[in-house]
Amino acid sequence: MRRVLPLVVVLAALFVVGCGSNGDSSEPPPTPQPSARAEDFPAAKGKTLMSLREGLPKGPILAPTTAASLHVGENRVAFALRDRANKLLSGADVALYTTDHDGGNVRGPYLAHTESLKVKPQFESRNTAQDPEAAKTIYVAEVPIPRSGKRVITGVARLDGRVVATTGFELTIPRKGQKGLPPEVGDKAIDVHTPTITSVGGDAAKISTRVPPAEPMLQTDLHSVLGKKPVVLVFATPQLCQSRICGPVVDVAMQVQSDYGDKATFIQQEIYNNNRVDDGFTSQVNDWRLPTEPWIFVIDREGRIADRFEGAVSVGELERAVAKVTKDPSSKDTSSKNT
Repeated sequence: MRRVLPLVVVLAALFVVGCGSNGDSSEPPPTPQPSARAEDFPAAKGKTLMSLREGLPKGPILAPTTAASLHVGENRVAFALRDRANKLLSGADVALYTTDHDGGNVRGPYLAHTESLKVKPQFESRNTAQDPEAAKTIYVAEVPIPRSGKRVITGVARLDGRVVATTGFELTIPRKGQKGLPPEVGDKAIDVHTPTITSVGGDAAKISTRVPPAEPMLQTDLHSVLGKKPVVLVFATPQLCQSRICGPVVDVAMQVQSDYGDKATFIQQEIYNNNRVDDGFTSQVNDWRLPTEPWIFVIDREGRIADRFEGAVSVGELERAVAKVTKDPSSKDTSSKNT
């Protein structure tokens, strides 16, 4: 997508494999816990970015796949680590920190956990399988951002018994209520028509660049189900994705759909008209105001956005989000009576 944020364009090529889960269980897997403790990382109090990094060797490149979705409040920050030879690094203990754009007011550490990027073989597309840049995990941290404006996110990693400083990245956090942004959690989902296999005369390849096409996710027009049942709306173009994350993200959605498709409608929406970059963005992408790709929006029965994911996401993360919106409404009352 040509308007992808530069950092995301450069860094998002890391994520090219889908994610794994227990699949057959009626309950989604729990959120993995960080293997490190806050005490294992430098304290932030009274530090600047310079003093935080002082004495720490230069470490890996911190490569985020989330940037456009960051906002004031709690944020899911997904990222990978690359060494100076551009090789992916896994198995590290990592914590993130935030600072003002001038390096002051350091906050953290915010511990990261890992999420597996693996799908069952039957859900792996050729787009993903044939990509040589095959990552197997992502790091995910929950990071609070107290106010809008320019911010820096950086990290400290524990690698091979050493504590090292990662690179950081700067971004601008929008004002609360700022117009022109993608819809947020709690917003009403934007009602648009999405193409289906039926609407294109049975040729699924016209509306899905995945190989093979994501046919289970091309059966339903969003307009026909929005506000009537839960929906998982996936904006992704596996063949044309500049970030090279779209293929794996659709694979992830396909696996989750196999477990939750009877409770929620899963829809894939391509990014470009006629699956051609030169033909510009689809009206759906423009209406949803998406500056990057891919995105997944999990929408509840009332048509409100319950969760959203920019960039790479694991099967476990998506399962946990979908499980919340597909839960039997009466089960909440039952469980509360039993506590």
